[in-house]
Formats: sequence, structure tokens, C-alpha cells
Amino acid sequence: MRPMRIRLDPADEYMHSLEEASNFNESMYFNVYDPAAGMGGFFRLGNRANEGYAEMTTCLYLPDGRVAFMFDRPGIEHNDAFDAGGMRFEVVEPFTSLRVTYSGRAVILEDPLVMANPRRAFTESPWTEVEASLDYYGVSPMMGGEPVNDDGSPLTEDLSGGFARGHYEQHVGARGSIRVGEEEWEIDGYGLRDHSWGPRYWQAPWYYRWLTMNFGDDAGFMVSRIVSQDGKVRMGGVVFEDGAYTHVDHCDVDTEWTGTDTYHQRITATVRAGGKEHVITGEVMSMVPLRNRRTTPEGEQLVTRISEGMTRWEWNGRTGYGLSEYLDQIVDGRPVGADA
Repeated sequence: MRPMRIRLDPADEYMHSLEEASNFNESMYFNVYDPAAGMGGFFRLGNRANEGYAEMTTCLYLPDGRVAFMFDRPGIEHNDAFDAGGMRFEVVEPFTSLRVTYSGRAVILEDPLVMANPRRAFTESPWTEVEASLDYYGVSPMMGGEPVNDDGSPLTEDLSGGFARGHYEQHVGARGSIRVGEEEWEIDGYGLRDHSWGPRYWQAPWYYRWLTMNFGDDAGFMVSRIVSQDGKVRMGGVVFEDGAYTHVDHCDVDTEWTGTDTYHQRITATVRAGGKEHVITGEVMSMVPLRNRRTTPEGEQLVTRISEGMTRWEWNGRTGYGLSEYLDQIVDGRPVGADA
């Protein structure tokens, strides 16, 4: 293999050229939690222009335990902007400042686990109007980019395993407001954002654990553990301390499961980075199970579950918040990573 490096330029904050792959995806994702308001959530737009639609998700965890949720596949014809289904992402200053807005409907889930059956959730739950406007600002350096050859030319091999050739993340703060129906909250919290591009199938990993953690404007973690069907493990992430990122060398994620549908409830992440070991424990405060289905050319129906847990984290005497995202392929009704 030719020598390679990771390229990340300010231009990567904007849209990339639409490629020929039918499953080309370009997406941005933003999460936030404000402990004073007792609420948070995430916003995602994934442009799949060659398939004629975007994936738009709004998920807001309300202080009383309810969740305001919306998923849609609005039609798009190009990859010129993140602007679909009432959601819009704007780059104000690359690596420094971005704006997220959403104006549209959402279903109110008294029991968020009902989203395991989306048809039931959307037909039996009440609907309301949602307005969100958040200004995100970077509190950390950038992590990631796109692997390229040392001379800057594109790689001929996709090292992502068919999930995201280019990908970067950043710990952030967010300020603004969120209105759900007649209730409105001023938000001043912390979170994490990411940006990905390249061919993507949600079925590419066998399972993964993606943990985002914020302990204020000076500390946080992102932990990633991705397992392929043949058992190969890719570990990564960063520790954010003293204004800098240290890359994760090794991470173990131990999980306590709950319920007949087997959702993650308690987590212990043991992280080694820069010669130090960190042990972070987490407890899910609210869980929303999401689903993606794809039919292969051979007619096989594949089902992927992405369990989104708003999580309270404890580390080094500090309390933080963030999302624990567990992706699993579902085989015989059970997430494949639960028995690993």
C-alpha cells in the first residue's frame, strides 16, 4: 500500500462533489445536552442524492421523559446543500461556527421505546410543531478527515468498510432555543458534531458502539468500537483534555442490557490514550430505538437497529452527558453485539 495521510481542509466543511456510487451519502450530525434545562437531542441530515432523497432526523429528549421525534425522507435532486425536510445546516466559519435550524412537525412519544414499531409510533402518538435554532461553536480541535495518498491523490481502496470514507468530529457547545408545541427552552449546553461523505450502507458494520461525552467546555471523549462480521475490531476515538485531543489507543466497552428487546442500559468504557487509562461509566436516561431496512439484490431483507441513548456519564469525579449510539444488525430478533 502506498504511504497515506489524513486530509482535512476548511473546504471539507462544505458539500463534496456527488459521486457515481448509487449509495453515496453526505451527512452532518449535531447533538447537545443542557443539564440546566434538562433536555437535549440530536439533528441529522444525510443526503442520498443518487437515490433521490435525504434522511432527516430530529430527536429531542424532553425534561419529563417524553421524546419529540421526526424522521422523513424528503426528495432531493442534488448534493448542493444540507437543506431538506425543514432542516438546514449552515457553515458560518469553518471549524469554528455552524448553525442548525429545524421547523416542522414531530411526534410526541410518551414511551420512546414505541419507536421500535415506527408505524405504530407515527399513527398512535400525538403530533405537534417544533422550532429549533441552535448556534454551534467549537470547543476542541478537529478529529479526522479523508484518507488520501501522500501526494494528495484519492485512495483506490475504501478503508471505511463501506460506511464513511471521509469523516471528522468535534466537541462543541450550542446556544439557542427549542420549542415543542407550546413549551420553549433556552439551550446552553455541550455536544458533539460530525460530517461524513462517501458510499454508505447502514448494514456495512456487524455492530458498533459510538459514545459521545461532554464534561463542560474543557473535557470530553468520543469512543468508537466497530466490529465486522468476520470479527475484526476497529477501535478509535479521542480524549479531550487541556484544549487538545489525544487519540485513543485501545477501548473496551462493557454493557448491561435491559428489557425483552435487549437495549443497552449501563456502560463501562475503559479507554487508553497517551499512556493514561480512563474509566467512564454511563447510565442511559432515555432510549429511542431506530431502524433501517434494506433488501439485497438477492431479495434478502436486512434489518439494522440504531439504539440512541441519552446518557449520563461519570468520570474522574465529574458528571457529563452525551449520546450512546449502539448499531446492531438484527438476526433472529436479537442484536448481534449483545452476545459478543
